[in-house]
Amino acid sequence: MTILVLGGTGRTGGALTKLLHEAGLPFLVASRSGKAPEPYQAVVFDWFNPSTFENPFKADSNIDKVYLVMPVGYYDTLPVVAPFIDLAISKGVKRIVLLTAIQGEPGSPTYGVVHSYLATKDIEYAVLRPSWFIENFSSVFYQSIRENNEICSAAGDGKIPWISSADVARAAFDTLTTPESIRKDLLIGGPDLITYDEAAAMLSSVLGRPVKHKRNTPEEQVELYSKFVSSPEFAKVLVDMEVGAARGVEEAYLKEPPSRLYIGRDKLEDYFKASRNIWIK
Repeated sequence: MTILVLGGTGRTGGALTKLLHEAGLPFLVASRSGKAPEPYQAVVFDWFNPSTFENPFKADSNIDKVYLVMPVGYYDTLPVVAPFIDLAISKGVKRIVLLTAIQGEPGSPTYGVVHSYLATKDIEYAVLRPSWFIENFSSVFYQSIRENNEICSAAGDGKIPWISSADVARAAFDTLTTPESIRKDLLIGGPDLITYDEAAAMLSSVLGRPVKHKRNTPEEQVELYSKFVSSPEFAKVLVDMEVGAARGVEEAYLKEPPSRLYIGRDKLEDYFKASRNIWIK
């Protein structure tokens, strides 16, 4: 049987395909380009072109599990994603592992509505809810760190369990391949709780120059995130999660029962050290 990896050339999907390949498990990469690193097999898949939804099942009739990454930076996800979920189930998919966000409670905008929809289906599933990615420092904050020695957030003194895409991929691999029957909601965090101030201090030490955390208002942060996502509505979802972190929401999640948690192993400081040259002018 075959695992379909949506977003298979992205952050978590790309890391997941490496794990599947190393384990000798059959999988199919779905991407907008229809291309993937050799020797992986890939097909064209575009969330905003429903005619491509059938492509994976035409390429491989043995698909029984799906790693589902929703369209990036998009707000109104359910009308886009639900038809694919229905199609996948009709094609014989028995398990879907859905990537959302740690604060994406069932029924909440963008992430939670898809979570709730999936939970109504008579199949096995896992919803992976990671905290903020450590790779954000080399994507969203890349230019501001490199040019202005600055990281901006509306998270205040909120403690965040920064997580690597590799750790999320490990959680995805485990939930996709476990022989146990699953219907679970898994909160994913890194090994340490670190504020933005502390992250800036770590990065300052690694780079040998001062990097500051600029404490934006929610309105300022919505304007910043709007440069990276498809709509102000989705930017507000991100900022609301930062404000949630400021209130201690993410720290509180890590007090949930161990059965609800997946704690990764990659540390933010190690990432800064390994990626140091990214931010060197």
